[in-house]
Amino acid sequence: MKAMLAVMSLRLATFNVENLMNRFDFSGYRNQLNEDRALALFDIRSEAEYRLLEQARAISHADDNRQLTALAIAEARADIICMQEVDNIEALKAFEYGYLFKMIGQGYQHKYTTSGNDSRGIDVAVMMRAETAHGQPIEFVRMTSHAHVTFDDFGLHTPELAALGQEPFERIFRRDCLEIDVKIGGKPLTIYSVHLKSMGSPRNGLNGREATMPIRIAEAKAVRRIIEDRFGADDAANKRWMICGDFNDYRQRIVIGGDSFNGHDFTVVDETDSCLNVLLADGFAENLVERRPEMDRWTLYHTRGPQERHLCQLDYILASPSLAQRNAKAVPDIIRRGQPWRTIFPAGQEVDRYPRAGWDRPKASDHCPVAVTLDIA
Repeated sequence: MKAMLAVMSLRLATFNVENLMNRFDFSGYRNQLNEDRALALFDIRSEAEYRLLEQARAISHADDNRQLTALAIAEARADIICMQEVDNIEALKAFEYGYLFKMIGQGYQHKYTTSGNDSRGIDVAVMMRAETAHGQPIEFVRMTSHAHVTFDDFGLHTPELAALGQEPFERIFRRDCLEIDVKIGGKPLTIYSVHLKSMGSPRNGLNGREATMPIRIAEAKAVRRIIEDRFGADDAANKRWMICGDFNDYRQRIVIGGDSFNGHDFTVVDETDSCLNVLLADGFAENLVERRPEMDRWTLYHTRGPQERHLCQLDYILASPSLAQRNAKAVPDIIRRGQPWRTIFPAGQEVDRYPRAGWDRPKASDHCPVAVTLDIA
């Protein structure tokens, strides 16, 4: 029956799963910035004792977190999902089999990742089924890493980058721009899975976003260059490609005021500068999430306390003009049930959290999955 269906749709998602690790991080013993808040409560007398306690803490927290992560992925119902913050292929296999497969009964048989440039070892990855929900075969064609590309290779080194200590010979991507070619029912599609430079902490009189903006702009320019080199600057608009991932940047945010006793207020603030402008300028690509109402595009809740709180979109599915036009009515879903209870939702957007979601943790991730169904005929 499936073979007789004329439907040629693909369900595509992106999700920053937040530190899907299969190793322990003991650096908190010497660096308080890396020490977990729970261990900071205790008087730990030796590194050996710290290591034992960190192992116990990480294992106990991981089980709840990964059950919630799996629930969010299951709700996304994706045929192909781009993931960020994956330790390695073994961690991905263990999670998919031990949590996701046991939950939904239909696994993501094919998994791809490469070793990128992140100092913590977290990489981008892609999981895909053997066929779509409508029975169309998903054929893997090839995978290309661009982690090796330098600023010099693409002529992207700038004085702003030099001021940040970035040398021309250094690699552009903080992780990778992982290029995956597939065929859906015989139709070609290219997916670019990315995770751009994080904002980090304030420095040099600038907030974290402003201070790191030159790196993200260079990364976005490199992604565009890769696509234009692949398809031709004049013909890229007519091809089937998507850019998916965590851009660690936004063009708009929702600033939160008030409090839980007197009520919250929400103000939409537009940003002039954003690395997204590189990819959205002159219609090069379309941010499909911008088809949702302004107040309902956010994928992350950010807070440094009551004086600094906002909702914003950090997670993107960008479509080529050809795909966007062919899917003019496709509106992405944002899965927010894995958010912790501390996340402040605008009125009317509240959701039932998954069982065992905590005030701050456990949670599925600090990010929300974004998923969209596209006609690729």
